[in-house]
Amino acid sequence: MTIGLPRAMLYYRYGVLWETFFRELGCETLTSRETDREILECGIKYSIDECCLPSKIFLGHVFSLVGKCDYILVPRVASYGKNKDVCVKFNALYDIARNTFENIKFLDYNIDIPNGCREPGGFVGMGKALGFSRLRSLAAYSKAKKAHKESERQKISLQQKALGISGPKILIVSHAYNIYDKLIGHPISDYVRSLGGLPVYAEAADKDECAGASGAISETLYWLYNRELVGSIKLLEDKIDGIILLTAFPCGPDSLVNELIIRKVKNIPTINLIIDELQGEAGLHTRIESFMDIVKERAGKSG
Repeated sequence: MTIGLPRAMLYYRYGVLWETFFRELGCETLTSRETDREILECGIKYSIDECCLPSKIFLGHVFSLVGKCDYILVPRVASYGKNKDVCVKFNALYDIARNTFENIKFLDYNIDIPNGCREPGGFVGMGKALGFSRLRSLAAYSKAKKAHKESERQKISLQQKALGISGPKILIVSHAYNIYDKLIGHPISDYVRSLGGLPVYAEAADKDECAGASGAISETLYWLYNRELVGSIKLLEDKIDGIILLTAFPCGPDSLVNELIIRKVKNIPTINLIIDELQGEAGLHTRIESFMDIVKERAGKSG
């Protein structure tokens, strides 16, 4: 039995958790290939114009798995608890995918803690849907959760070591599904490196600590994932030389939150890059070059 994993959206947060869980059950996983122009164009075809760029990419990844696996995993995530809601797209993706692509077996689980839907129960439900017992599913989930926590610990540790390297450090503030996407995120990190900068990532920090620290910038920020990103700025402000805000058009939460950051964070050079499906690299390169010149000049004066 093969479970398809779209390499988009929450894959970049939970990929290790999913892969380990299904492996422990004895299932194979098939992750869709890295995002390319073909996947994006396919996602655009199956999306309405108002969908955000990551949602379009997600649908392209789902389509790329059709006919190659037995099930495609599309979870629902609404809330991790009181004051821990996320953007509605994470709750809607399953229904969007199911109503977009017919005759496909989707596998899902729900996280909506205020309404009694918790992660362990969701994974047990997936295991049962695949024909496995509750005990085996719980055991697989337990091992998967440990692997997930270890991968997060390693990611945070690697970034902490990177912060000790000399050179201008640029904090890229965006969701993991933007930062690590080969089509929209990788080119920005690569170009920062080519200009002598060291990219560090807002999402590669302790998420609980970041969510707590976000109150220093805004006490009323609604979306949990955005609170995590905002809090990372506060935790890392003494270790970075510049901030790149990466907004995937037309994401409403990111547009509002990044405007908030620009207004509230005054002591660190900041640039907001808006990425859409028509974006060319030339314009981005020009803006990043100018930004890096400012960062280097500021660092030189302070030195």
